[in-house]
Amino acid sequence: MTTSEVAKVYETVLSIPGMNEGVKIDVKINRKAVLLLHSVVTTGLNAKDGETGELLKLLPVDTVEEIRALNDEFLKKAGLSELSEKLKGLSTK
Repeated sequence: MTTSEVAKVYETVLSIPGMNEGVKIDVKINRKAVLLLHSVVTTGLNAKDGETGELLKLLPVDTVEEIRALNDEFLKKAGLSELSEKLKGLSTK
């Protein structure tokens, strides 16, 4: 599928009634998975081109910010915020 076709599919799925309803997810994952998930989500949210970038263009800004906040909350709840910042500092040098 082309990027525009993928974007149309996601746009359709995101417009399905009920997609804005809140859901409660109770899950336990290890800290390693939280740290890696945070890194993957952050990388995806910062993408400028490619399929991820095209998908993010379809989303309202408040939805993207909600995902960023949720991503940071997971890191905070796992007690990994400081470690993540230090790792980020290493990668920018």
